[in-house]
Amino acid sequence: MSGKVNIRALVEEILAPLAAEGYEVWSVEFVKEGRDRQIRVFVDKEGGIDLNGCEAVSRLLSEKLDEADPIGEAYSLVVSSPGMDRPLLKDTHYARYIGVPVEVSLYKGFEGRKKFAALLGEKTAETLKVTPIDVQTLAPDGDELTVPIELVSLVRLLVVI
Repeated sequence: MSGKVNIRALVEEILAPLAAEGYEVWSVEFVKEGRDRQIRVFVDKEGGIDLNGCEAVSRLLSEKLDEADPIGEAYSLVVSSPGMDRPLLKDTHYARYIGVPVEVSLYKGFEGRKKFAALLGEKTAETLKVTPIDVQTLAPDGDELTVPIELVSLVRLLVVI
């Protein structure tokens, strides 16, 4: 295959038909670790993903990538779950988890907070609304904040045990 290929877009295109079976591509990373290249694909499925589901996605993707041969160097393919503390990356992720406890990390402090637990509110192109909570009790710990989106470094689901 000639020219520069967007690996993330190619992987999402290859896996798109799996949506009919309840699979969702959470995210795709194409990274270099030391001298090695790695394609990391995080998938989820309605009701949760298990090892068999990850293996099925890996087999399909490996076969299709071998056919397309988009990468001119050796790489490894890793398919896994995004985990319980999954990062919210797409607008659809944010919309799905409104009202759910999350951990918010900011590039710099805002209203005296830089990394905190909160109930997720609405996300727009400009802002993220969150209500800070006490991480132990999950009770509100302040008023709703409207954080400028450019300050948001990472939002991930808060694992509550």
